[in-house]
Amino acid sequence: MCKGVAITGIGAISAIGNNAQENYDALVSGKIGISTISKINTVHKDDIMVGEIEMTNDQLKEKLGIAKGDAISRTALLAMFAADEAILQAGITDINDYETGLISGTTVGGMDQSEKYYFEYFESEENWGHINGLHAGDSTQKLAAHIGLIESFASTISTACSSAANAIMLGARMIKSGQLDRVIVGGTDSLCKFTINGFKTLMIQSDTYNTPFDDNRKGLNLGEAAAYLVLESDEIIKKNKRTILGYVKGYGNANDAFHQTASSDNGDGAVLAMEKAFKVSGLKPSDIDYVNAHGTATPNNDLSEGRALLRTFGDKVPEFSSTKAFTGHTLAVAGGLEAVYSVLALQNNIIYPNLNFKTPMKEFSLLPQTTVKKKELRNVLSNSFGFGGNCSTLIFSKEA
Repeated sequence: MCKGVAITGIGAISAIGNNAQENYDALVSGKIGISTISKINTVHKDDIMVGEIEMTNDQLKEKLGIAKGDAISRTALLAMFAADEAILQAGITDINDYETGLISGTTVGGMDQSEKYYFEYFESEENWGHINGLHAGDSTQKLAAHIGLIESFASTISTACSSAANAIMLGARMIKSGQLDRVIVGGTDSLCKFTINGFKTLMIQSDTYNTPFDDNRKGLNLGEAAAYLVLESDEIIKKNKRTILGYVKGYGNANDAFHQTASSDNGDGAVLAMEKAFKVSGLKPSDIDYVNAHGTATPNNDLSEGRALLRTFGDKVPEFSSTKAFTGHTLAVAGGLEAVYSVLALQNNIIYPNLNFKTPMKEFSLLPQTTVKKKELRNVLSNSFGFGGNCSTLIFSKEA
């Protein structure tokens, strides 16, 4: 049985960068990716702000060597772009040389394309290729084909905003149990009218820059992204002398069964997820050097997560921050994107700033880290909480 789950490759594309390094540079330089909507024809163009990726679908297809006319959703294209980077960094030349799997999280699926043809669905078969790409598993299937996985384990996870975190957790468990030698894990989501309209109905989108953990927070900014990590077993590391970027040390998932969209007021699910992650990792709360918080800037999440941090760490909550003020809330990708950020934080011994924070919340005295801080990091905890009460925590470490 594998003792450690090593991370050998990372890849990311978001509103602040087209690769992992560009994302890191933006985080430490304060470059944000939030703006008014420019690429989607929606009546909400002036109502909200989002985190859009600059590249168009045609530009993505050109870089990926895909014909313009191919019926591939933006969600799948972003996945291919980020996964290619992770695989390249890991130094994998034959994806099928070991028992390799793919686990990808998404919520949007192919809705960005299928919604364009919704009204013509029963009138013509011309656009059925786009319509049939709606389901969440389509992006995973297309990604598997793109990277050349043959008759391998490929699975899609859709647990709202904890999807990619759960993909990483499942991947780590499958390596530790000996079911896979290597697994590509993460998530992908694109912006579309369906998502924008849905969150508009919930009245939790902000018309300005989101302000995580601020008492005057108005809500979240949606974002699009894709992020993937390559996880490999001890055997592969030993045989191929891989460069190790970090380890998946702990993981935990819980459901507070509180509400369809809101988290428990006291952070019950979050506390359970963190406790499970500590148990798996063998670490104590005092071993955590930085918390990459879920921090969506919604009234419910930040109150719930703040209380969960206090219940878990007591009066010794480590430095924490939310990076969603840079990228927007990337939904299913959040746990994957912030896993990449956590690995980069470990490598560079850097804590990212929690942008836009001005006024402490009146419910407690927690203060996020608001400037870039250099600090020796050994263990980073990352939280991801989804609709339906699905709460996940990951712990990334320098040592197995």
